[in-house]
Amino acid sequence: MNKKAIVFLLVFAMVIVACGDTTDDAAVEATEEEHDHEGESTLEQVQERGFLKCGVSTGATGFTEVGDDGSYSGFDVDYCYAVAAAIFGDYSKVEFKQLTSAERFTALSAGEIDVLIRNTTWTQSRDTELGNDFGPTTYYDGQQLMGRVADGLSNSSTVADIDGLRVCTNAGTTTEKNITERVGLAGGTIQLITVEAFSEAIDKFIAGECDIVTTDGSGLVGRRAVNDALNDWVIFPTSPISKEPLGPTYRSNDSQWADIVNWTVYATIIADEYGVTAANVDSADLEANPELGRLFGANDGELQTKMGLSADAYYNVIKQVGNYDEIFSRNLNPLGLFREGGDNDRWVDGGLIYAPPALSLIHI
Repeated sequence: MNKKAIVFLLVFAMVIVACGDTTDDAAVEATEEEHDHEGESTLEQVQERGFLKCGVSTGATGFTEVGDDGSYSGFDVDYCYAVAAAIFGDYSKVEFKQLTSAERFTALSAGEIDVLIRNTTWTQSRDTELGNDFGPTTYYDGQQLMGRVADGLSNSSTVADIDGLRVCTNAGTTTEKNITERVGLAGGTIQLITVEAFSEAIDKFIAGECDIVTTDGSGLVGRRAVNDALNDWVIFPTSPISKEPLGPTYRSNDSQWADIVNWTVYATIIADEYGVTAANVDSADLEANPELGRLFGANDGELQTKMGLSADAYYNVIKQVGNYDEIFSRNLNPLGLFREGGDNDRWVDGGLIYAPPALSLIHI
């Protein structure tokens, strides 16, 4: 080999090594950047980022809907907006991530989202085994079934009446387990067909590929409403076959973040109890209602600043998003879902919607 060839090979080798070092350095820098936020609280990460990452459904009528212009609306969506309003004073500072039932907990544990507000049922296993904590229940639901009047089903039908039928639902949900157990207890068997998203289950039901579709009752009411099938599709049984308390979910072991999410929900409930709405919050008599004064940061004893928020954080929630009744009514009433006389009514009216008091004193 001549001298020129040797020199060329040496130079080439040096270039390769240099490039390799650059690549390695870049990889190290990227890894370091990924871990820059390790040790920071969720609130610190959200504030530094400048927006909230909220996990929502891929589509649940009345709870998560996406308009033609890409805008999000719905009961769950409004609670994402509410958390953003509490943190930033601007409800719009939120990025939505649509997740299937199978994806949602992985996305939460991996830090892809800050909070999951997605028709998620609070269960013992999810609370203890998956590293999650649950916030206040925002909607008390229960699993029901939907079939066709033409198949001989009615409001008075029971689980025993679906023996031998094909039942569609989405995988990775309490719905899947509940229906299997209940049919078994009734002495029957079903052909269970599971899909990734509930919209697929509805499509199969419409196409006649399954005889029954099952999920939370609110989901069935919503789907029936948008498909204009009130006279053809029947929801049963009258009493749900399960308890489905739905609400926000977040990672365990971050009490500050839990307090922020929880009291965002509680603020909407307390405002509703006092009749304070987005329209009249500015004229509310906070001197006459010291609890509201504390909650809105107008009186001594407010606790929002101790949570890492501005004193008026929950005022912003009500002003920009509304109280619980406003959130419920605008999203769910059009579907035929109402609070009056049901589990989601105010506690003083026989329902289960209840918030602890916003007090600043410790009573022993």
